[in-house]
Amino acid sequence: MDSKNLQFNSKLIHSGAIKDKFGSVNVPIYQTSTFAFESAEEGEKCFLGESSGYIYTRLGNPTIKSLERCIADLCGGFDAVAVSSGMAAVNTIYMALLSKGDHMISTAAVYGPSRGVMEDHWSRFGVESTYVDTTNLENIKKAIKPNTKMLFLETPANPTLDITDIAGASKIAKEHGLVLVVDNTFASPVLQKPFELGADVVFHSMTKYINGHADVVAGIVVAKTEELYKKLRPMMISLGCNMDPHQAFLVLRGVKTLGIRVERAQENAAKIADYLEKHPKIEWVRYPGLKSHPQHEIAKKQMSGFGSMISFELKGGFESGKTLMNNVHLAALAVSLGGVETLIEHPASMTHSKVSKENKLKANITEGLVRYAVGIEDVNDLIADLEQGLAKC
Repeated sequence: MDSKNLQFNSKLIHSGAIKDKFGSVNVPIYQTSTFAFESAEEGEKCFLGESSGYIYTRLGNPTIKSLERCIADLCGGFDAVAVSSGMAAVNTIYMALLSKGDHMISTAAVYGPSRGVMEDHWSRFGVESTYVDTTNLENIKKAIKPNTKMLFLETPANPTLDITDIAGASKIAKEHGLVLVVDNTFASPVLQKPFELGADVVFHSMTKYINGHADVVAGIVVAKTEELYKKLRPMMISLGCNMDPHQAFLVLRGVKTLGIRVERAQENAAKIADYLEKHPKIEWVRYPGLKSHPQHEIAKKQMSGFGSMISFELKGGFESGKTLMNNVHLAALAVSLGGVETLIEHPASMTHSKVSKENKLKANITEGLVRYAVGIEDVNDLIADLEQGLAKC
């Protein structure tokens, strides 16, 4: 059966599957650097692109290809390029689609390294960037210059959980001939389909929800069209940031449970967000599922669920944040997200530490902001853990 005719949870299990001669139920790990040809003629066809055979794992590998087809199918794109990390995905996009003298507009609260690498390194090669609050579409319009080529959104944003109207942003991008890139890591393909809302390129840090077990670092770039795919794939090959076959095997294993993991973690997050919003030591809570979230209605419109990421501010500020993180026992004090385990971290001193204080404040990343990535533990245990930690703040 063609996987494109399957419902989403069935696609998680069957998309990208390949048949090997031994009948393996799981996609085998083709742990090889190079592939032998049956003849000189076959080798010639492979190098000319007239054959779908494999040459060298940096160029392509059956295990990796299976994962690429799976994620492209889940996202609704033409095809995908699997890479060694989320940041490899970011840099592949930048290098493939931006040139000297070009300008990019991005979400102010975008993942710190996505901004840092642009401002610290791509700027050295003549690429300009502007970071604005993209929840207000007027800010995007005002930031457009004659040399603007890309609109780079992260929604929900890291770590503020700001929600940008993708369809609205797409309309602006199309009016000005911009490539719309969406970092969909926080939502995953389960909860948000940016291509259906007008995105041109969608990428994920598969380290997070797609793999979901905190044991792999991986990224993927999905192109809406063949034209964009043919720009992205050669750039990944030239950069040499290809995924390893064993990485791909582990992510294929993880993706099978993506639906049920996201569902359970999201159920937990909704209860925890409600608990935190009522707590006397909490200044505010940002969770897209709360009516108090500034973009709650937009989230309802473009997402099929609100996810499992929560950000909140303690009334005691930075010191209370430190106290909480040092006194929770079930949640691990660690960066990353999307795994089966709950994690807690302090963005100002961790994920966004290289962003200037001025830019952090512009992006609403306050000194006392705590990011809480909810896992699939029993929710009563998680709330009890927060309760005893907050009692010491």
